[in-house]
Amino acid sequence: MTDSVATDAVGSGGLCAGRVVAVTGAGRGLGRAHALAFAAEGAKVVVNDLGVGLDGAPAPDSPAALVVEEIRAAGGEAVAHGGDIATSEGAASLVAAAVDAFGRLDTLVNNAGFLRDRMLVNLAEDDWDAVMRVHLKGHFLPLQAAAAYWRAEAKAGRTPVARVVNTSSGAGLLGSVGQGNYSAAKAGILGLTLVAAAEMGRYGVQVNAIAPAARTRMTEATFADTMAAPEDGAFDAMAPENVSPLVVWLGSGAAGDGVTGRVFEVEAGRITVMEGWRPGPTVDKAERWTPAGAGDAARDLLARAETPGAVYGAS
Repeated sequence: MTDSVATDAVGSGGLCAGRVVAVTGAGRGLGRAHALAFAAEGAKVVVNDLGVGLDGAPAPDSPAALVVEEIRAAGGEAVAHGGDIATSEGAASLVAAAVDAFGRLDTLVNNAGFLRDRMLVNLAEDDWDAVMRVHLKGHFLPLQAAAAYWRAEAKAGRTPVARVVNTSSGAGLLGSVGQGNYSAAKAGILGLTLVAAAEMGRYGVQVNAIAPAARTRMTEATFADTMAAPEDGAFDAMAPENVSPLVVWLGSGAAGDGVTGRVFEVEAGRITVMEGWRPGPTVDKAERWTPAGAGDAARDLLARAETPGAVYGAS
C-alpha cells in the first residue's frame, strides 16, 4: 500500500486543497503515510524528520528529503525540515518553515517518537527522560509554537481554520507491560490534547488525538506476529496507510465546529471514539470513613465496576 499512496496524483480539489500541513517524524512509518496522504488531498506539506534510529541515535541520512521527492514527483508541494522539535528552536523553526515556504500554517500533526522499552525495575533514568522528551515535550513545543502563531493570526483579525492531530497510543490509554516510560508519555499526550482543545478553541484551533495501531519500526519487531504483512492480495490490516485517512480528515476544514478534544482509536478499517475516564460505581457515606470501612466500600465498588480492558502494546 505504501507505493500506491506515493504514486497517487495530487489534485487541486482534494479535501485539503490549499492547506499547509506540518507533520513531525514524517520520514518513515505513520508520519510518512500521513504526509503522502495529505499531499494526495492537495495539501502543501512540511516534512519533519530528524533522521534518527529507534533508540533516538542519529542515523546516517534523514529520510525527510526522500518523502519530499515522492510528493513532488506526484505533482505536490513539500519542503523538508530537519530540526529537533523537542527543542524550542526546532519547534519554532518548524512553524517558520511552513510560513516561509507556503505563507502560513493550517495543520500540525504531532507524530515523532521512538522506544526505549524496559521493565520498570530495569528502566534507566536516561531512558525515561529520553522518551518523555521526544514524545511528550516533542508534542508540547510544536503545539505551543503553532498555537502562538494561530493566536496572533486571530488577534490580527485573521481567525484560522486550524487543526492539530496528536499521536497517543493504546499504551497511553490502558498501559503496556515493559513500556512504563512510553505509556506515561502517551497518557500525558491525552491530557495535553484536552487542555489545548479547551484553551485554543477561541482562536479557531481544534485539537484531537489518535491512538493508532499499525506496522512501523517501533512495532514490527516487538509485535512481529501481529504486525506481519499478509500474503499478496489480502487486506494489509496493519499498514500505516490505514490510519492516515482519519488523520487527514481531522486535519482538514471538513472536520467542522465541535470536533475537538476527542480521542480516536484507529487501526485497519476500524475507527473508535474513546470515551476516556468516566465515573463508575460510587458510594457517599457523608462522613469520614475508617480505613477498614473504606476498604469494604472499595471492594464492593470494584465488584460492581467494569473489568478494565486489555493491556496494550506500543503503537
